[in-house]
Amino acid sequence: MELKDAVKKRRSIRAYKPDPVPQEILTEIIQAALRAPSAMNVQPWEITVAAGQALDDIRQGNLEMLGAGKAPASDFGHSKPYEGIYKDRQRALGLSLYTLLGIGREDKQKRMEWTMKGFRSFDAPASIILSADESLDTRFAASDIGGLIQTICLLAQDYGLGTCINGQGIMFPEVVRRVTGIPEWKKMYISIAIGYPDWDHPANKLETEREVLENVVTWVGFD
Repeated sequence: MELKDAVKKRRSIRAYKPDPVPQEILTEIIQAALRAPSAMNVQPWEITVAAGQALDDIRQGNLEMLGAGKAPASDFGHSKPYEGIYKDRQRALGLSLYTLLGIGREDKQKRMEWTMKGFRSFDAPASIILSADESLDTRFAASDIGGLIQTICLLAQDYGLGTCINGQGIMFPEVVRRVTGIPEWKKMYISIAIGYPDWDHPANKLETEREVLENVVTWVGFD
């Protein structure tokens, strides 16, 4: 697949087939992705790949935390809520997704059930968890990790795999640490659900809109 096509075709996959992803394929993807740009070649990322019983244990632990009434929060605390145009875009995404899923605005039960899928890493057969040492400046670490995420997500398409950048899967860090052994001083930034897409699932029909170039680009110094 041409790189430009991969960028255009890539979408968040929120439903997967149960088929496991061979470790050899995940190794190939991650090995290639390690060439992602890194400021001053610091390469801050540390990668944990969970599958099988380990991932099931994380899913179950997350659901138990939610069931006990514990509020989810990442290693960096609670997320700052979106405002203005950013909130509008978030709402538009939710509305489009719930429409495809046939979930009405007042159907709190089904909305909650769908939310739970995020904490289950959308039932993907594998999850790639990206961490970095707490000694690092979070701005630069996050920038480099973002480049690695994009590279993984694009490469996955060459193997017929889908991905979803997933924050909910690590919103109970104590659960993830208990299962994976990630130490306290390694801060979890994000996880990526990865697997073979279930293209029949309505959630995977979602195509998000993007702002037109004129709304987000300022040209300076051009004739």
